[in-house]
Parts: sequence; structure tokens; C-alpha cells
Amino acid sequence: MSKTEELQELRRAVELGGGPDKIKKQHDSGKKTARERLEMLFDENSFVEIDAFVKHRCSEFNMAKTNAPGEGVVTGYGTVDGRLIYAYAQDFTVIGGSLGEMHAAKICKVMDMAAKMGAPIVGINDSGGARIQEGIDALKGFGDIFLRNTLTSGVVPQISLVLGPCAGGAVYSPAICDFIFMVENTSQMFITGPAVVKSVTGEDVSFEELGGAGTHAAKSGVASKAFKTEEECFAELKRLLSFLPSNNLESAPVYGCGDDLNRLSEKLEEIVPEDVNKGYDMRDVIREVVDNGDFFELFEKFAQNIITGFARMNGATVGIIANQPKFMAGSLDCDSSDKGARFVRFCDSFNIPIITFTDVPGYLPGVNQEHNGVIRHGAKLLFAFSEATVPKINVIVRKAYGGAYIAMNSKHLGADMVFAWPTAEIAVMGPSGAANIIFKRDIANSDDPIAARQEKIREYTDKFANPYIAAARGYVDDVIEPDSTRPRIISALEMLASKRETRPAKKHGNIPL
Repeated sequence: MSKTEELQELRRAVELGGGPDKIKKQHDSGKKTARERLEMLFDENSFVEIDAFVKHRCSEFNMAKTNAPGEGVVTGYGTVDGRLIYAYAQDFTVIGGSLGEMHAAKICKVMDMAAKMGAPIVGINDSGGARIQEGIDALKGFGDIFLRNTLTSGVVPQISLVLGPCAGGAVYSPAICDFIFMVENTSQMFITGPAVVKSVTGEDVSFEELGGAGTHAAKSGVASKAFKTEEECFAELKRLLSFLPSNNLESAPVYGCGDDLNRLSEKLEEIVPEDVNKGYDMRDVIREVVDNGDFFELFEKFAQNIITGFARMNGATVGIIANQPKFMAGSLDCDSSDKGARFVRFCDSFNIPIITFTDVPGYLPGVNQEHNGVIRHGAKLLFAFSEATVPKINVIVRKAYGGAYIAMNSKHLGADMVFAWPTAEIAVMGPSGAANIIFKRDIANSDDPIAARQEKIREYTDKFANPYIAAARGYVDDVIEPDSTRPRIISALEMLASKRETRPAKKHGNIPL
């Protein structure tokens, strides 16, 4: 056998992973193999593997005789839609994809390369967790990965796909990343599994209920999106990547725009009801304004009273944050503040302009919210908007009351352009509550308190429940016709393209986590 033939044989053995039986078992459980997943991610024939021949050096617990092709993880680089991307995919067919010292070293190397070359890194997680036989060396490996996740944060986009079990310390690498995608029925994330939960708390819970895709997409907010199949997951991952720049020194790619920049939308006036107490779907407003109605929403099932996602305006990526009157009247609470703040900080890290659609009656009142720290959580959104230096545009659609008005990208937190529709109501609080306080004595002393109260509510509404007082102070840059929202935003984005804003020199701020 020639040296070349020997190389080819060794490579075939590595590419076979845990062997045909383990591959069949992987398929039978509804999952693709690591290499099949990388094929779905990368452009055809563009993936280049590195460290294929790395081996573990553990000799304890019979590991000296245990062969682990590729060390249970496939690493390398390639192109997605022609753009450089780095990736690693854990191979569950090799010792359950467990993470040992050299497995971690392979991941760390490809992460270091991504940071140096300024390209996104995609981590495909499918692992039984730390390789127990390697003990502290496995834990050291996790720590090395977490450190790189942290140092790389804000340098290049980091996306984790959880496509199998992800337990214990393994969950924290995805948690530090920017986005997490999961697949229903095959993906799980939890610190301790159902058996440990039952032994400690007595609670009976299934893997899916405890840490499945549905749980993390809707309840915990850990997962950015959940999908029915791996194929759908990878298709949407590629769509997400198309909105993102490769690193923090670049802008996102700009695509040709077939949507008229000056398009007017008469539908916008129809979408928002005249009755301020009626809800509507803010997504309808967003789709009317952005290019071709294409809106890539993230965390759509979590904290549904706020909407976050990416779209394009004149072919360029923008980050969109909007109150959702359809849920909880669009009020802010603990979860929506967290969701909004994290998204603002991501956009600011990667030079993505932020557009806000505001319709917020206030922070959600209640003992539960206060005890869960709505003050602390709400402050995150204030901090994030204040800290952001990317172009910031706010469209006040309807209600903008009190502290929530300030928090939603107001002029006072540094918004560059604030537009208001004629339907906007900018005030300390709603007319009803304000009338009860301001005119309390007048109402109480009147012959007909009910009629007097209605009259005072109308009086307050006429005076304050409009955008013109804020416009008179310069807090609103212009009151615009709703149908011209798209061209006005695009014009503002073009004007703001050269924005430069500095902050006081410091190591970093201390966001109220």
C-alpha cells in the first residue's frame, strides 16, 4: 500500500465516524450525522475539514483501547452563499459526541480561526456532555470554549444549533452565543436531566417538557427559534446569516432592492384601529414598511408582547423592535425587556441600524412583576438603547406612555430620528388615569361625577394625547402621514449612514443584569 493509499484509507475511517451501526442508530432516532449536517450548511463541495486525525490521549478506564475517529467532532470551514463560515459539528456516533480534552481543542482552534479571519462561527451541538473518563481535562475543555465564546462575543456572529442532547456544562456555550436554533422532539437543553430533577424535587417531567425545543422557544427564551425538521433549521440558518455581517468591522451585505423606495402604503391607516383600546398585529405594520414584506422574526414565541427580528430597507439589513398590542396590550415586562435589550446590543455590536415601532401603554403592573424585578429588567432596555451608537429610528404609532415611552428608543435615550403618526399619544400616562389624578377634586365636587370624569378625560385627551406637544419640544422630529412611513425611514437611514458617535473611555459599562 502506497503512502497516498494509506492516507485515503485513514481518511475514510475517520469519515465513517462510529461506523454503520451507530450511523443507523442516529438516523433511526430522527437525526442526521455530523457530516450530513455540514453538507446541509455549506455550499456544495466548499467544506474543508481540519484536524481530522486528532486523537485523545486518555488512558484511564480502558480509554487507551478506545478508538474515537475525529475525536467525536468535525471541524472546518467553507462558504455559505459564497461567504466564509467556520463550523464544528459534534458526532454523536463517536462516544456519544462526548467532550474531552482534544475534542475541545479542535473546537477552540476553529473558534480562534473564525475570530482571526473575521467570519461567523456555527456550532452544531449533539453530545452526551463531558467525557467522564477524562475528568478534569474535560471540564478544562468546556472552560476553554466558554472563554472563547465570551472573547469572541461582539467580534463575529456566533450561532449554536442544538440538534440533540445538550446537558450540564455543555449548555453554556450555546447560551453565550448570539442565537440558538433547536428542532422539535430531538433537541434538548437542561442543566440537570429528568432523573436528577425527580430525585431532588420529586417532580416527574419528560425530556421534552424539561428542556425541549418548544419549552425553550416559548417559556425560557433560551432558543431563538424552534423548527420541525433539521432541513428547515438549516434553511432558516442560512437566511439568518444573509442578514448578518461577517464581523464587527463590516456592514451586513446589501442586496438588490426590487421594492420601490418611495412606495406609499394606504393599508397602514387601516391596520391600526381608531379605538385606542383595540389591539392589532404590529407585524402587519412591519411587513408593509420593509422590503417585499420580508421579516425574519426571532424569539417569536417568547415574550410575545415585543417583536424582534431582521428585515431589509433598500436592500440593507435593519434590526426591528416593536411593541405588540395583540399581546398584553404591548406593555413591557421582565421578559420583553430582556428580549429587547439583548437584541439591541447584538445590533449595536454588528453595525445594524435599529428601527423601533412604538405602541406601549406602560410597564406591566402587578405584584408578580415587581417581585420578579421589573425595575432591574426594565432598566436593561433603557441601558441598551442608551448605549447603542448605531443609527436609531423610532416610529411612534399610537400609545407612548410614561417610562415605557422613554424606554422604547425615545429621543431622550439618543434616538437619531423620531417620527410620529397623527394617531400617536405621547403622555405621562393614559387619559383616563391622568384625569383621575389631575381632576380628582373637580370630579368629586361635581353634581354628576361620571359625566364630569368623561369631560375631563376628553379635555386631557385633546390637550396631551397627541404627538404635537412632543413635536413642539423637538422630542419628535416630524409628524408623518402613516402611508409615507417607508420612504421616510429609508431617507433617514441614508442620512444616518455616516453617523459617528463616541462614548466616554471606559473598560465597559455595568448593565443591570
